[in-house]
Amino acid sequence: MAIQRKRYRIETMQSGDMPIIDQDDSDVNPHHHQIMSELRAIRAQMASHHRGPAAEQEDAPSAQDLTAAQQLLASYRAQIEQCEKLKVELDLIHDAITRTKQEIAVLHGNSFSGDEMSKVTGELGAVVGGTEEATQQILEAAEAIDQAATALGKTSSPDQHARLSEEILERVVSIFEACNFQDLTGQRISKVMTTMKFIEHHITVMMEIWGGVDAIKQHAPAILDTRVGDARLLNGPKGLDDVGHASQDDIDAMFN
Repeated sequence: MAIQRKRYRIETMQSGDMPIIDQDDSDVNPHHHQIMSELRAIRAQMASHHRGPAAEQEDAPSAQDLTAAQQLLASYRAQIEQCEKLKVELDLIHDAITRTKQEIAVLHGNSFSGDEMSKVTGELGAVVGGTEEATQQILEAAEAIDQAATALGKTSSPDQHARLSEEILERVVSIFEACNFQDLTGQRISKVMTTMKFIEHHITVMMEIWGGVDAIKQHAPAILDTRVGDARLLNGPKGLDDVGHASQDDIDAMFN
């Protein structure tokens, strides 16, 4: 039959319940099972008590693990700092590209569009045509004056003198009229120069965006003169600051 055994303090701390032990009526020593049960309970309690600190010690990280974790964390922090620096550089490049696009858009809209460039080409063509026409008029007038002056020296008729003198005066007036081309030419060239300065300004701004003139010069290709024949010898009139041109004194020295 089932009997209620005595509650021991260790069992009360462990589970709080009093175990019931089945005992055979034919058992000679009825307390044997109670004693063995108590011993097994004490053994289990001692085993759990010894396993606790050992498990906690196994779960605790070692000094080597802590060092490796700190090194890994420092590596991650360095990579994050590099990524932040890279982001700043990429933002600067994005801003530079955006501003360059804006400058190109301004140039395309105000200078490189078809109408504006056709105006520039038309003004330069008008300068060339006006200069040529005025030069031709001046040369014709000078030639007529020369012929009239020659004829004036050979005739003695007062009427002939008057007619030739009047012709000379007309030709002189024609020369003065032809010289007005300079005013028109100056106005046309001023329009072209305004457009060229506008283009130069915005190109300079784009160069400053990407590091300035010196930074751009490092990427400039070598200048090669591909002209052949007479075109290679035509360098245009000498400017005030140009070098490599022969002066009039050099030319005169060749004939001395």
